[in-house]
Amino acid sequence: MGSDTQLYIDGQWRPGRAGQMPVLNPANEDAIGSLALADKTDLDDALAAAGRGFEQWRRTSAFERAKVMRRAAELLRERNESVARAMTMEQGKPLAESRLEAASGADVIDWFAEEGRRAYGRVIPPRAVNVTQLVVKEPVGPVAAFSPWNFPINQAVRKISAALAAGCSIILKGPEDTPASCAALTAAFADAGLPAGVLNLVFGEPSAVSAYLIPHPTIRKISFTGSTAVGKQLASLAGLHMKRVTMELGGHAPAIVFEDADVDRAIKVLVPSKFRNAGQICVAPTRFIVHERPC
Repeated sequence: MGSDTQLYIDGQWRPGRAGQMPVLNPANEDAIGSLALADKTDLDDALAAAGRGFEQWRRTSAFERAKVMRRAAELLRERNESVARAMTMEQGKPLAESRLEAASGADVIDWFAEEGRRAYGRVIPPRAVNVTQLVVKEPVGPVAAFSPWNFPINQAVRKISAALAAGCSIILKGPEDTPASCAALTAAFADAGLPAGVLNLVFGEPSAVSAYLIPHPTIRKISFTGSTAVGKQLASLAGLHMKRVTMELGGHAPAIVFEDADVDRAIKVLVPSKFRNAGQICVAPTRFIVHERPC
């Protein structure tokens, strides 16, 4: 099984000007496809497209936005098997978990589609009787989002769906190790009728892409999932340019088994958590602290 994943910019799938890199099967390190890499010119194209896409999408009613998103969810469900197999080949998780991740991704799209139709404002009691004070929610602008490799749909779909439901356009820097399933998610939105430029997918050297996108004046919001160390760097860069940020940062913690614990039950809970996804999950405990009973 092989796949050649391209960039998706301004409604078109295209190669990257920075060349391409192989995508490896983690089980045997065989090359199973290739991935297009973006350079600054590609990123400039994505930024320009996101700016145009935002102006169109922000003026699309919440009702119409929801219809496009619901259609994308339907397409993702229809393509579940092919998406799941691509995810397993690239990421290594069991096929059953890949199927579940793709299916839950469709549910996430549906949820945000409905939330977007209910982005209610507020009426604020004024100080004077002849004054009316209203809060009306508006989309903040084009979003730059960065998603991890261990859950290539689970994380990306939240960032995409939240942005689209709010009326924002988005540039997603997908995971280079697991690009095909992330690209399949993008294709579901594209095939559902999402206007060109509203969703753009790029890949490349992570540090270079983030260093270029975050300070750019087109980008108004940053969303990142990854390590705490990298999150600090990106949040600092965003702060220098007064950009809004949402950070979901990894922080493995210990599992503590106290003296009065039901050990059999603790084992049933903790062992699957440790070994799920080969331990490559944010809730996997890094160490076990177990009470030692005196002899």
